[in-house]
This record gives sequence, structure tokens and C-alpha cells, in this order.
Amino acid sequence: MSARTVQLETHDAVARVTLQRPDHGNALNLQMAKELLEAAMSCARSGVRAVVLTGAGRHFCFGGDLGAMASPDTPGKDYIRELTTYLHAAISHFMRMDAPVLAAVNGTAAGAGVGLLAMADLALCAVSSRFNLAYTKAGLTPDAGTTFLLPRTIGLKRTMELALLNRSLTASEALAWGLVNEVVADEQLLARAAEVAQGLAQGASAAYGATKRLIAHSLAGLESQMVLESETIAAHAVGPQGVEGIRAFLEKRAAHFPHKDSH
Repeated sequence: MSARTVQLETHDAVARVTLQRPDHGNALNLQMAKELLEAAMSCARSGVRAVVLTGAGRHFCFGGDLGAMASPDTPGKDYIRELTTYLHAAISHFMRMDAPVLAAVNGTAAGAGVGLLAMADLALCAVSSRFNLAYTKAGLTPDAGTTFLLPRTIGLKRTMELALLNRSLTASEALAWGLVNEVVADEQLLARAAEVAQGLAQGASAAYGATKRLIAHSLAGLESQMVLESETIAAHAVGPQGVEGIRAFLEKRAAHFPHKDSH
């Protein structure tokens, strides 16, 4: 039996959800996407009053596991469609549960890791944290709700800068852009996250939940956008540019994209 890739712990009405693939930068594979959905549903059912989402080891989340996507053992487009379906369902559950969700970003948040950050109600990051979408660098398109959430969080032009230029943001830039609420010393990240979460856990949970759903209602279209994201990234991952981009990433070289893609 495979080791768990998402760890869920609860203490004093605060749940800590930890992405648990540190040797892979907590990159999302199918198992992790399924277990993240399980964790989100468990948090919603159990009545926890605050949730902290973080990553084990040095990094928060490198995004999707491109090695798994390119593996001959996975059925290409269908694998990515299934992975993103579970991931997007998890995001929907986190955004609509009563408990406020606090992202505690350690190290790098890239690709879908930025989506997990963007879906959180509040976000802290360490001084050493870095943020990068990186999809188009690998010939892929965004997922994890980033095409919906980021324009509403940081604005259209800045979203396009991250998506097209693959710019990497420092912690201070992420704070200035409104991507995170607070930057703390690396060694204080989890302690500060626990402090904020404990404060939230003592608040009016029903009012928090109703407020979250009011805001989610004002952002009508998230789920349908994530369905479109799933279909688009699945198609591009098996197209000429996606195949070359993923191969180049795995081989640690510059990509040489063909001028035309069938998608």
C-alpha cells in the first residue's frame, strides 16, 4: 500500500492539512489529488473551526507531477483529466466549508501550488518563499482555479505577467501584489499560522461560513471555469508543445517548441 500523500491532523478544533511528498517538492499526482479531496471533505464534516494548509519539507507545492503525467503507465489526457477533477473538487470544498482556510506557504509554490494558495481565505508565507506559475514554460495551460482566482486577486495584467512571462515572485513581491496577507521568518511560519488559526477557531464559525459562501456566490463561475481548465490542460499535455515542454522540464533543458500545436 502506498504511503499517504496528504496528512490530516486535528488539535483544539484546528485541522492541519499537510502535503506529504517532500522528496518530490509535494508535486501533485493522482493519489495526492484524491487524498486532498478526502481531507477537505473530512474537514467539512468534522466541524473543525479553522484549517491550515502547508507542505512537508522545504517546499509548499511544486504544482503537478510532470513525471507522472509523462509516464507510459498513465493514460495521458485521461490521467490529467482525472487528477484535475479531484483537485478542483477539493478546492471547491475548501472554499465553501465553514472553517476559514489558511495557507502557510513554505519554500516554493508553483503551478497548482499557486492555485492552492489562491483558494485559501488567508495566506502566510516564509521570507524565503517564491511563487511561479510555470505552466506555459512547460507548454501547458493553468489549472487549480488559477485562471479564475488570480485575476480577481492580483489583477489581469499581473496574472498575464505570471502566466506568459513565467516571472518568479519573492515573498515581499507576493505581499505587495496581494497574493499573501503576511510574510514571516521561515522558522516562525507554522507557529504564526497556528496562532492565527487558533484565533479564527474561537470566532463565529457560522458567520465565517456564511461570509465565505456569500463571497463564493459573488464569484459565480468558478466550478465551470475549473472544468474548462481540466479539459484544456489535458488536451495540451498530449499536444506537440506540451509533450516537448514536459520532456524538456524533466530533462532539465530549454524547451524547443514546434511553431504549431494541434490544440
